[in-house]
Amino acid sequence: MQSSLLPESSSFSESLKDLVVNVNSLAHQCEGDSQKLLALLRILETLHREIRSDMFEPSLPNTRNSLYEILREIEETGGWPYIERMKLQTLIQCLSEETPPNTELQETR
Repeated sequence: MQSSLLPESSSFSESLKDLVVNVNSLAHQCEGDSQKLLALLRILETLHREIRSDMFEPSLPNTRNSLYEILREIEETGGWPYIERMKLQTLIQCLSEETPPNTELQETR
């Protein structure tokens, strides 16, 4: 995690670093298991959505100048946080690359 993305509070920064370490550790434990990794990604997406809608949006300032300040901060420190979803076509392409074309099942006798 880039240190420029961390807020100034050292205890908060340390908590965020611990969170990153824990999530990375869990992801590495799931490496190779697409079902577990998908579950992890879904949980992260849900957390992102809940934090954004239930906590971040209500905390936004209600004055034009204050709102401008936070928008400027977002722009200067890396933009809006976004969790990208894998496109279905990309997934299909990955699957088709793994399966040889014209593969027929052969009966064994």
